[in-house]
Amino acid sequence: MPDCSIVRKQWGELTTSELYSLLKVRTDVFLVEQKVDEEELDNRDQEPTTEHLFIADDAGTAAYLRVLVDEWPEHLDAHLVVGRVVVRPDRRGEGLAQQLFAEVLRLHGREPMLLHAQSYVAPLYAKSGFEAFGEPYLEAGISHVSMYRAAGG
Repeated sequence: MPDCSIVRKQWGELTTSELYSLLKVRTDVFLVEQKVDEEELDNRDQEPTTEHLFIADDAGTAAYLRVLVDEWPEHLDAHLVVGRVVVRPDRRGEGLAQQLFAEVLRLHGREPMLLHAQSYVAPLYAKSGFEAFGEPYLEAGISHVSMYRAAGG
């Protein structure tokens, strides 16, 4: 079974190979596979408080997510926003995203969190204590739902 060690780094700690690999999996899935036509590189990756969590294997980044700190929370008291959750197609179904979420909860589980989920994946996030709120909406032509997890959820 391939290694599933989770790496956690901030922008300045990423090697050029790691950066290329995580951006490649994001663009391969979001832009090529899902045909998202909105900006992928939004400058949030470079913020000093942004955390990049990923699992790598011999082929590159197998799974990835980022945790942002928002200065202007849009829901309750959540300042942490989980996003850009992606798993490379050949590694889907192995529970890698759940492993990344477990690590996020280990690190930040005492803090409230927010995410904007593609609707079909919302049940995965519900397993980690996130609850949908508001009406579903279209973002980049894909149905999304906002989800919130209370502190200690």
